[in-house]
Amino acid sequence: MAEQSWRLVLTASPLQGHMSPMLHLATFLHSKGFSITIAHSELNRPDPSNYPAFTFIPLPDNLSSSNTPSFANAVQFMQTLNDNCRPHFQELLVQIQKQKESIVVIHDNLMYFAGSVATHLGLPSIILRTSSASTFPVLKIIPQLHQQGRLPVQDCMLQEIVTELDPLRYKDLPFSGLTVQQTLETINIIMPKKTPSAFIWNTLEFLEPSALTQIHHHYQVPVFPIGPLHKIIPTPSSTSFLEEDTSCISWLDKQAPKSVVYVSLGSIANIDEKISTEMAWGLANSNQPFLWVIRPGSVKGFEWIEFLPEGLVTEMKVRGLIVKWAPQKEVLAHSAVGGFWSHCGWNSTLESLSEGVPMLCQPFELDQKINSRYVCFVWKMGVEIFVERGEIEGAIRRVLVGKEGEEMKQKAKEIQGKVKVAVSHRGSSQNSLKKLVDFILSL
Repeated sequence: MAEQSWRLVLTASPLQGHMSPMLHLATFLHSKGFSITIAHSELNRPDPSNYPAFTFIPLPDNLSSSNTPSFANAVQFMQTLNDNCRPHFQELLVQIQKQKESIVVIHDNLMYFAGSVATHLGLPSIILRTSSASTFPVLKIIPQLHQQGRLPVQDCMLQEIVTELDPLRYKDLPFSGLTVQQTLETINIIMPKKTPSAFIWNTLEFLEPSALTQIHHHYQVPVFPIGPLHKIIPTPSSTSFLEEDTSCISWLDKQAPKSVVYVSLGSIANIDEKISTEMAWGLANSNQPFLWVIRPGSVKGFEWIEFLPEGLVTEMKVRGLIVKWAPQKEVLAHSAVGGFWSHCGWNSTLESLSEGVPMLCQPFELDQKINSRYVCFVWKMGVEIFVERGEIEGAIRRVLVGKEGEEMKQKAKEIQGKVKVAVSHRGSSQNSLKKLVDFILSL
Protein backbone atom coordinates (compact mmCIF):
# COMPACT_ATOMS: atom_id res chain seq x y z
CA MET A 1 0.00 0.00 0.00
CA ALA A 2 3.01 2.28 0.17
CA GLU A 3 2.83 3.13 -3.56
CA GLN A 4 -0.77 4.31 -3.38
CA SER A 5 -2.61 6.49 -0.89
CA TRP A 6 -6.08 5.20 0.00
CA ARG A 7 -8.81 7.28 1.60
CA LEU A 8 -11.96 5.50 2.78
CA VAL A 9 -14.92 7.81 3.37
CA LEU A 10 -17.46 6.20 5.68
CA THR A 11 -20.91 7.50 6.58
CA ALA A 12 -23.59 5.97 8.79
CA SER A 13 -27.05 7.14 9.76
CA PRO A 14 -27.39 8.77 13.20
CA LEU A 15 -28.87 5.65 14.77
CA GLN A 16 -27.00 3.71 17.45
CA GLY A 17 -27.40 0.41 15.64
CA HIS A 18 -25.84 1.84 12.47
CA MET A 19 -23.08 4.09 13.80
CA SER A 20 -21.52 1.54 16.17
CA PRO A 21 -20.82 -1.13 13.51
CA MET A 22 -19.47 1.54 11.15
CA LEU A 23 -16.98 2.73 13.79
CA HIS A 24 -15.92 -0.87 14.46
CA LEU A 25 -15.37 -1.37 10.72
CA ALA A 26 -13.44 1.90 10.43
CA THR A 27 -11.18 0.82 13.29
CA PHE A 28 -10.36 -2.42 11.49
CA LEU A 29 -9.73 -0.79 8.11
CA HIS A 30 -7.46 1.82 9.68
CA SER A 31 -5.42 -1.00 11.23
CA LYS A 32 -4.82 -2.24 7.67
CA GLY A 33 -3.28 1.05 6.61
CA PHE A 34 -6.25 2.91 5.12
CA SER A 35 -6.83 6.59 5.90
CA ILE A 36 -10.29 7.08 7.38
CA THR A 37 -12.72 9.95 7.02
CA ILE A 38 -16.03 9.72 8.92
CA ALA A 39 -18.70 11.93 7.36
CA HIS A 40 -21.53 12.12 9.88
CA SER A 41 -24.77 13.98 10.42
CA GLU A 42 -24.83 16.63 13.12
CA LEU A 43 -27.54 14.69 14.94
CA ASN A 44 -26.02 12.10 17.33
CA ARG A 45 -22.51 12.95 16.22
CA PRO A 46 -19.70 10.58 17.30
CA ASP A 47 -16.95 11.82 19.63
CA PRO A 48 -13.78 12.49 17.55
CA SER A 49 -11.59 12.40 20.66
CA ASN A 50 -12.19 8.63 20.84
CA TYR A 51 -10.66 8.18 17.37
CA PRO A 52 -7.73 10.58 17.04
CA ALA A 53 -6.44 8.90 13.87
CA PHE A 54 -9.69 9.51 11.96
CA THR A 55 -10.84 12.68 10.21
CA PHE A 56 -14.38 13.62 11.21
CA ILE A 57 -16.46 15.85 8.94
CA PRO A 58 -19.95 16.96 10.05
CA LEU A 59 -22.63 17.11 7.36
CA PRO A 60 -25.19 19.86 8.10
CA ASP A 61 -28.56 18.11 8.26
CA ASN A 62 -30.91 20.78 9.70
CA LEU A 63 -32.19 18.19 12.16
CA SER A 64 -32.33 18.44 15.93
CA SER A 65 -32.69 15.96 18.77
CA SER A 66 -36.47 16.46 18.54
CA ASN A 67 -36.26 14.93 15.04
CA THR A 68 -34.92 11.60 16.34
CA PRO A 69 -36.73 9.02 14.22
CA SER A 70 -39.60 6.88 15.41
CA PHE A 71 -41.10 4.03 13.43
CA ALA A 72 -43.98 6.29 12.41
CA ASN A 73 -41.88 9.08 10.90
CA ALA A 74 -38.96 6.99 9.62
CA VAL A 75 -39.57 7.64 5.92
CA GLN A 76 -39.84 11.42 6.29
CA PHE A 77 -36.82 11.51 8.60
CA MET A 78 -34.59 9.54 6.22
CA GLN A 79 -35.66 11.57 3.18
CA THR A 80 -34.89 14.83 4.99
CA LEU A 81 -31.55 13.50 6.23
CA ASN A 82 -30.50 12.34 2.75
CA ASP A 83 -31.67 15.50 0.97
CA ASN A 84 -29.86 17.77 3.44
CA CYS A 85 -26.60 15.82 3.66
CA ARG A 86 -26.13 15.11 -0.03
CA PRO A 87 -24.74 18.46 -1.26
CA HIS A 88 -22.28 18.69 1.64
CA PHE A 89 -21.12 15.12 1.04
CA GLN A 90 -20.55 15.80 -2.65
CA GLU A 91 -18.53 18.89 -1.81
CA LEU A 92 -16.41 16.83 0.61
CA LEU A 93 -15.65 14.15 -1.99
CA VAL A 94 -14.74 16.73 -4.61
CA GLN A 95 -12.25 18.28 -2.18
CA ILE A 96 -10.73 14.88 -1.36
CA GLN A 97 -10.41 14.04 -5.07
CA LYS A 98 -8.12 17.07 -5.46
CA GLN A 99 -5.66 15.42 -3.06
CA LYS A 100 -5.00 12.63 -5.59
CA GLU A 101 -5.92 9.85 -3.15
CA SER A 102 -7.75 6.68 -4.19
CA ILE A 103 -11.22 7.03 -2.69
CA VAL A 104 -13.75 4.36 -1.75
CA VAL A 105 -17.10 5.32 -0.18
CA ILE A 106 -18.59 2.97 2.44
CA HIS A 107 -22.07 3.81 3.64
CA ASP A 108 -24.99 2.15 5.36
CA ASN A 109 -28.14 1.54 3.37
CA LEU A 110 -30.08 4.38 5.01
CA MET A 111 -27.53 6.97 3.81
CA TYR A 112 -28.33 6.23 0.17
CA PHE A 113 -27.22 9.70 -0.96
CA ALA A 114 -23.62 8.55 -0.47
CA GLY A 115 -23.88 5.82 -3.10
CA SER A 116 -25.59 8.21 -5.49
CA VAL A 117 -22.89 10.87 -5.08
CA ALA A 118 -20.12 8.28 -5.45
CA THR A 119 -21.64 7.05 -8.72
CA HIS A 120 -21.99 10.63 -9.96
CA LEU A 121 -18.29 11.26 -9.28
CA GLY A 122 -17.15 7.93 -10.72
CA LEU A 123 -16.11 6.47 -7.34
CA PRO A 124 -16.69 2.93 -6.07
CA SER A 125 -19.11 2.51 -3.17
CA ILE A 126 -19.72 -0.34 -0.75
CA ILE A 127 -22.82 -0.76 1.40
CA LEU A 128 -22.49 -1.87 5.03
CA ARG A 129 -25.69 -3.64 6.10
CA THR A 130 -26.32 -3.65 9.83
CA SER A 131 -29.47 -5.79 9.77
CA SER A 132 -29.70 -9.55 9.42
CA ALA A 133 -29.23 -10.93 5.91
CA SER A 134 -32.59 -12.67 6.30
CA THR A 135 -34.32 -9.31 5.91
CA PHE A 136 -33.33 -9.23 2.22
CA PRO A 137 -35.69 -11.95 0.92
CA VAL A 138 -38.50 -10.33 2.95
CA LEU A 139 -37.99 -6.83 1.57
CA LYS A 140 -37.66 -8.23 -1.94
CA ILE A 141 -40.94 -10.13 -1.82
CA ILE A 142 -43.28 -7.69 -0.03
CA PRO A 143 -43.88 -5.56 -3.17
CA GLN A 144 -44.72 -8.80 -5.01
CA LEU A 145 -47.19 -9.81 -2.29
CA HIS A 146 -48.78 -6.37 -2.66
CA GLN A 147 -49.13 -6.78 -6.41
CA GLN A 148 -50.75 -10.18 -5.85
CA GLY A 149 -53.30 -8.63 -3.48
CA ARG A 150 -51.87 -10.43 -0.46
CA LEU A 151 -51.34 -7.21 1.50
CA PRO A 152 -52.71 -6.08 3.82
CA VAL A 153 -53.53 -9.36 5.51
CA GLN A 154 -56.52 -10.16 7.68
CA ASP A 155 -55.98 -10.77 11.39
CA CYS A 156 -56.89 -14.44 10.93
CA MET A 157 -53.92 -14.84 8.55
CA LEU A 158 -51.26 -13.49 10.91
CA GLN A 159 -50.21 -16.92 12.18
CA GLU A 160 -49.95 -18.39 8.66
CA ILE A 161 -46.53 -19.14 7.21
CA VAL A 162 -45.69 -17.12 4.10
CA THR A 163 -44.81 -20.04 1.83
CA GLU A 164 -42.09 -18.16 -0.02
CA LEU A 165 -40.48 -17.09 3.27
CA ASP A 166 -40.77 -20.19 5.45
CA PRO A 167 -40.40 -20.10 8.52
CA LEU A 168 -41.78 -16.54 8.66
CA ARG A 169 -45.45 -15.86 9.37
CA TYR A 170 -47.39 -12.87 8.12
CA LYS A 171 -47.13 -11.37 11.61
CA ASP A 172 -43.31 -11.46 11.34
CA LEU A 173 -43.23 -9.29 8.21
CA PRO A 174 -42.21 -5.66 8.75
CA PHE A 175 -45.49 -4.03 7.79
CA SER A 176 -47.90 -4.61 10.66
CA GLY A 177 -48.76 -1.26 12.18
CA LEU A 178 -47.96 0.56 8.94
CA THR A 179 -50.16 1.28 5.96
CA VAL A 180 -49.30 -0.49 2.72
CA GLN A 181 -48.06 2.82 1.32
CA GLN A 182 -45.79 3.40 4.32
CA THR A 183 -44.46 -0.14 3.99
CA LEU A 184 -43.60 0.25 0.31
CA GLU A 185 -42.00 3.66 0.93
CA THR A 186 -39.88 2.21 3.74
CA ILE A 187 -38.73 -0.69 1.55
CA ASN A 188 -37.87 1.76 -1.22
CA ILE A 189 -35.55 3.60 1.15
CA ILE A 190 -33.94 0.46 2.59
CA MET A 191 -33.25 -1.31 -0.72
CA PRO A 192 -30.28 0.03 -2.75
CA LYS A 193 -31.09 2.57 -5.47
CA LYS A 194 -28.06 1.41 -7.47
CA THR A 195 -26.09 -1.81 -7.21
CA PRO A 196 -22.94 -1.06 -5.17
CA SER A 197 -19.46 -2.44 -5.85
CA ALA A 198 -19.97 -4.86 -2.93
CA PHE A 199 -21.89 -5.49 0.28
CA ILE A 200 -20.41 -5.80 3.74
CA TRP A 201 -22.81 -7.62 6.05
CA ASN A 202 -22.57 -7.63 9.83
CA THR A 203 -23.55 -11.28 10.13
CA LEU A 204 -21.98 -14.73 10.09
CA GLU A 205 -21.77 -17.18 7.23
CA PHE A 206 -23.02 -20.16 9.26
CA LEU A 207 -25.97 -18.19 10.66
CA GLU A 208 -27.67 -17.11 7.42
CA PRO A 209 -26.19 -19.10 4.50
CA SER A 210 -29.31 -19.20 2.34
CA ALA A 211 -30.02 -15.45 2.57
CA LEU A 212 -26.38 -14.54 1.83
CA THR A 213 -26.45 -16.76 -1.26
CA GLN A 214 -29.67 -15.09 -2.45
CA ILE A 215 -28.13 -11.63 -2.03
CA HIS A 216 -25.05 -12.60 -4.05
CA HIS A 217 -27.13 -14.16 -6.84
CA HIS A 218 -29.48 -11.16 -6.99
CA TYR A 219 -26.85 -8.39 -7.15
CA GLN A 220 -23.94 -10.30 -8.70
CA VAL A 221 -21.38 -8.45 -6.56
CA PRO A 222 -19.19 -9.71 -3.69
CA VAL A 223 -20.87 -10.10 -0.30
CA PHE A 224 -18.59 -10.07 2.75
CA PRO A 225 -20.16 -11.50 5.96
CA ILE A 226 -17.76 -10.14 8.56
CA GLY A 227 -19.75 -10.17 11.78
CA PRO A 228 -20.11 -9.80 14.58
CA LEU A 229 -18.03 -6.65 14.23
CA HIS A 230 -18.01 -5.88 17.94
CA LYS A 231 -16.27 -9.22 18.59
CA ILE A 232 -13.71 -8.95 15.83
CA ILE A 233 -12.78 -5.31 16.19
CA PRO A 234 -13.10 -3.79 19.67
CA THR A 235 -13.12 0.00 19.47
CA PRO A 236 -10.93 2.12 21.79
CA SER A 237 -13.96 3.18 23.83
CA SER A 238 -17.73 2.84 24.01
CA THR A 239 -19.64 3.79 20.84
CA SER A 240 -22.84 4.43 22.82
CA PHE A 241 -24.66 7.73 22.30
CA LEU A 242 -26.00 7.49 25.86
CA GLU A 243 -23.99 7.57 29.07
CA GLU A 244 -23.56 4.05 30.43
CA ASP A 245 -24.11 3.31 34.12
CA THR A 246 -21.23 0.95 34.85
CA SER A 247 -22.24 0.57 38.52
CA CYS A 248 -24.55 -2.23 37.42
CA ILE A 249 -21.51 -4.46 36.89
CA SER A 250 -20.64 -4.44 40.60
CA TRP A 251 -24.29 -5.30 41.31
CA LEU A 252 -24.08 -8.23 38.89
CA ASP A 253 -20.90 -9.40 40.66
CA LYS A 254 -23.06 -10.13 43.73
CA GLN A 255 -25.62 -12.29 41.87
CA ALA A 256 -25.58 -16.05 41.37
CA PRO A 257 -24.41 -17.44 38.00
CA LYS A 258 -27.02 -17.38 35.19
CA SER A 259 -29.67 -16.04 37.59
CA VAL A 260 -30.33 -12.52 36.24
CA VAL A 261 -32.67 -11.48 33.45
CA TYR A 262 -31.30 -8.39 31.69
CA VAL A 263 -34.01 -6.16 30.18
CA SER A 264 -33.24 -3.55 27.52
CA LEU A 265 -35.52 -2.60 24.64
CA GLY A 266 -33.09 -0.52 22.61
CA SER A 267 -32.37 3.12 21.96
CA ILE A 268 -35.50 4.14 20.01
CA ALA A 269 -38.65 2.35 21.19
CA ASN A 270 -41.16 4.29 23.29
CA ILE A 271 -43.51 2.24 25.45
CA ASP A 272 -46.96 2.91 26.89
CA GLU A 273 -47.37 3.25 30.65
CA LYS A 274 -49.69 0.22 30.74
CA ILE A 275 -47.16 -2.03 28.98
CA SER A 276 -44.33 -0.77 31.19
CA THR A 277 -46.36 -1.44 34.33
CA GLU A 278 -47.14 -4.99 33.15
CA MET A 279 -43.41 -5.49 32.53
CA ALA A 280 -42.68 -4.32 36.07
CA TRP A 281 -45.23 -6.66 37.67
CA GLY A 282 -44.02 -9.57 35.55
CA LEU A 283 -40.44 -8.97 36.68
CA ALA A 284 -41.45 -8.61 40.33
CA ASN A 285 -43.69 -11.70 40.32
CA SER A 286 -41.05 -13.90 38.66
CA ASN A 287 -38.97 -13.75 41.85
CA GLN A 288 -35.82 -13.71 39.71
CA PRO A 289 -33.08 -11.08 39.94
CA PHE A 290 -33.27 -8.53 37.13
CA LEU A 291 -31.34 -5.63 35.64
CA TRP A 292 -33.81 -3.32 33.85
CA VAL A 293 -32.72 -0.52 31.53
CA ILE A 294 -35.35 2.21 31.33
CA ARG A 295 -34.20 5.00 29.03
CA PRO A 296 -35.21 8.46 30.30
CA GLY A 297 -38.28 9.53 28.32
CA SER A 298 -38.87 6.05 26.87
CA VAL A 299 -42.13 5.57 28.80
CA LYS A 300 -44.63 7.89 27.16
CA GLY A 301 -45.58 10.82 29.38
CA PHE A 302 -42.90 10.23 32.02
CA GLU A 303 -39.36 11.43 32.64
CA TRP A 304 -38.16 8.13 34.02
CA ILE A 305 -39.72 5.62 36.48
CA GLU A 306 -42.48 7.79 37.99
CA PHE A 307 -45.01 5.49 36.28
CA LEU A 308 -44.24 2.73 38.80
CA PRO A 309 -46.62 2.51 41.80
CA GLU A 310 -44.77 3.33 45.01
CA GLY A 311 -45.33 -0.08 46.57
CA LEU A 312 -44.02 -1.79 43.46
CA VAL A 313 -40.82 0.27 43.46
CA THR A 314 -40.09 -0.88 47.00
CA GLU A 315 -40.76 -4.50 46.06
CA MET A 316 -38.59 -4.31 42.96
CA LYS A 317 -35.60 -2.84 44.82
CA VAL A 318 -35.41 -6.03 46.88
CA ARG A 319 -34.62 -8.19 43.86
CA GLY A 320 -33.59 -5.95 40.99
CA LEU A 321 -31.77 -2.89 39.73
CA ILE A 322 -33.12 -0.23 37.36
CA VAL A 323 -30.64 1.94 35.42
CA LYS A 324 -30.97 4.55 32.67
CA TRP A 325 -28.50 2.86 30.31
CA ALA A 326 -26.06 -0.04 30.65
CA PRO A 327 -22.78 -1.19 29.06
CA GLN A 328 -24.66 -3.92 27.22
CA LYS A 329 -21.79 -5.95 25.79
CA GLU A 330 -20.18 -6.13 29.24
CA VAL A 331 -23.50 -7.04 30.86
CA LEU A 332 -24.20 -9.87 28.41
CA ALA A 333 -20.69 -11.25 28.92
CA HIS A 334 -21.20 -11.34 32.70
CA SER A 335 -21.54 -14.78 34.29
CA ALA A 336 -24.59 -13.70 36.33
CA VAL A 337 -26.77 -13.03 33.26
CA GLY A 338 -28.98 -15.97 32.30
CA GLY A 339 -31.43 -14.30 29.92
CA PHE A 340 -31.78 -11.17 27.76
CA TRP A 341 -35.25 -9.60 27.36
CA SER A 342 -34.72 -7.68 24.13
CA HIS A 343 -36.43 -5.80 21.30
CA CYS A 344 -34.35 -8.01 18.97
CA GLY A 345 -32.52 -5.27 17.13
CA TRP A 346 -29.79 -6.93 15.09
CA ASN A 347 -26.86 -5.59 17.14
CA SER A 348 -28.47 -6.75 20.38
CA THR A 349 -29.25 -10.13 18.83
CA LEU A 350 -25.65 -10.58 17.67
CA GLU A 351 -24.36 -9.58 21.10
CA SER A 352 -26.60 -12.18 22.76
CA LEU A 353 -25.62 -14.88 20.26
CA SER A 354 -21.95 -14.07 20.82
CA GLU A 355 -22.21 -14.56 24.58
CA GLY A 356 -24.49 -17.60 24.48
CA VAL A 357 -27.34 -15.85 26.34
CA PRO A 358 -30.92 -17.08 25.69
CA MET A 359 -33.41 -14.37 24.72
CA LEU A 360 -36.89 -13.23 25.65
CA CYS A 361 -38.12 -11.51 22.50
CA GLN A 362 -40.37 -8.43 22.45
CA PRO A 363 -39.95 -7.01 18.93
CA PHE A 364 -41.56 -3.72 17.94
CA GLU A 365 -41.10 -3.08 14.23
CA LEU A 366 -39.26 -3.72 10.98
CA ASP A 367 -36.52 -6.37 11.10
CA GLN A 368 -36.96 -6.95 14.84
CA LYS A 369 -39.89 -9.30 14.19
CA ILE A 370 -37.86 -11.31 11.68
CA ASN A 371 -34.95 -11.56 14.12
CA SER A 372 -37.30 -12.68 16.89
CA ARG A 373 -38.73 -15.47 14.73
CA TYR A 374 -35.25 -16.77 13.89
CA VAL A 375 -34.11 -16.61 17.53
CA CYS A 376 -37.14 -18.55 18.76
CA PHE A 377 -38.04 -20.88 15.90
CA VAL A 378 -34.86 -21.48 13.88
CA TRP A 379 -31.99 -21.07 16.35
CA LYS A 380 -34.24 -22.21 19.24
CA MET A 381 -32.55 -20.08 21.87
CA GLY A 382 -35.41 -17.81 22.89
CA VAL A 383 -39.11 -17.32 23.61
CA GLU A 384 -41.59 -14.71 22.46
CA ILE A 385 -42.81 -12.35 25.17
CA PHE A 386 -46.50 -11.42 25.35
CA VAL A 387 -46.80 -8.31 27.48
CA GLU A 388 -49.10 -9.43 30.27
CA ARG A 389 -47.72 -9.90 33.78
CA GLY A 390 -48.62 -13.59 34.07
CA GLU A 391 -47.17 -14.38 30.64
CA ILE A 392 -44.01 -12.43 31.46
CA GLU A 393 -43.55 -14.19 34.79
CA GLY A 394 -43.93 -17.55 33.07
CA ALA A 395 -41.53 -16.68 30.22
CA ILE A 396 -38.82 -15.53 32.63
CA ARG A 397 -39.12 -18.75 34.61
CA ARG A 398 -39.08 -20.86 31.41
CA VAL A 399 -35.77 -19.31 30.36
CA LEU A 400 -34.01 -19.02 33.71
CA VAL A 401 -35.12 -22.04 35.74
CA GLY A 402 -37.16 -24.43 33.59
CA LYS A 403 -36.14 -27.52 31.63
CA GLU A 404 -36.93 -25.69 28.40
CA GLY A 405 -34.48 -23.00 29.52
CA GLU A 406 -31.73 -25.60 29.86
CA GLU A 407 -32.31 -26.62 26.25
CA MET A 408 -32.17 -22.98 25.13
CA LYS A 409 -28.96 -22.45 27.05
CA GLN A 410 -27.45 -25.47 25.32
CA LYS A 411 -28.47 -24.13 21.88
CA ALA A 412 -27.13 -20.70 22.78
CA LYS A 413 -23.84 -22.23 23.93
CA GLU A 414 -23.50 -24.12 20.64
CA ILE A 415 -24.03 -20.92 18.65
CA GLN A 416 -21.55 -19.08 20.88
CA GLY A 417 -18.97 -21.76 20.07
CA LYS A 418 -19.55 -21.33 16.33
CA VAL A 419 -19.20 -17.55 16.66
CA LYS A 420 -15.85 -18.00 18.42
CA VAL A 421 -14.62 -20.18 15.55
CA ALA A 422 -15.83 -17.68 12.92
CA VAL A 423 -14.02 -14.72 14.49
CA SER A 424 -10.82 -16.64 15.25
CA HIS A 425 -7.76 -16.80 13.01
CA ARG A 426 -8.77 -18.29 9.64
CA GLY A 427 -12.42 -18.38 10.72
CA SER A 428 -15.07 -17.43 8.15
CA SER A 429 -15.52 -13.83 9.33
CA GLN A 430 -11.77 -13.22 9.52
CA ASN A 431 -11.38 -14.67 6.02
CA SER A 432 -14.11 -12.34 4.77
CA LEU A 433 -12.32 -9.35 6.28
CA LYS A 434 -9.11 -10.32 4.49
CA LYS A 435 -11.01 -10.70 1.21
CA LEU A 436 -12.63 -7.29 1.80
CA VAL A 437 -9.24 -5.61 2.14
CA ASP A 438 -8.00 -7.32 -1.00
CA PHE A 439 -11.16 -6.28 -2.83
CA ILE A 440 -10.79 -2.61 -1.85
CA LEU A 441 -7.17 -2.63 -3.03
CA SER A 442 -8.34 -4.04 -6.39
CA LEU A 443 -10.78 -1.21 -7.07
